[in-house]
Amino acid sequence: MEKVMVLCDTNIFIEIYKGNDLIIEVFEKIGQDNVAISDVTSAELLYGARNKRELNLIRKDIDKLIVLPISSPISTQAVKLVEQFSLSHNLNLPDALIASTSIFHDLELYTLNLKDFKFLENFKLYKV
Repeated sequence: MEKVMVLCDTNIFIEIYKGNDLIIEVFEKIGQDNVAISDVTSAELLYGARNKRELNLIRKDIDKLIVLPISSPISTQAVKLVEQFSLSHNLNLPDALIASTSIFHDLELYTLNLKDFKFLENFKLYKV
């Protein structure tokens, strides 16, 4: 069975750092080599570091993953999503950028915040 690249949301890594066995098991099933993250997730994880040591550990973890940059098409799509869904579904910019990254690269998104994304069209959520 061919492994497929999966885009992971920030909350997945927060749960991994908390030691959530279920999330760790799913992450291992996907396989680290098949995990991508958005620049947004990278920045959010680094922002959440409580000290220099934690920052360095998070940086080492990020360096083992495929980090997808926010390109012009991703940014343009995110702005459209915010315009379309910020009032009706409270879609914020970081989530719009992550969703746009997923759409642009045609990747399923593994997230715990299904409500933040389930209303989007042409969008695939990773099913555990």
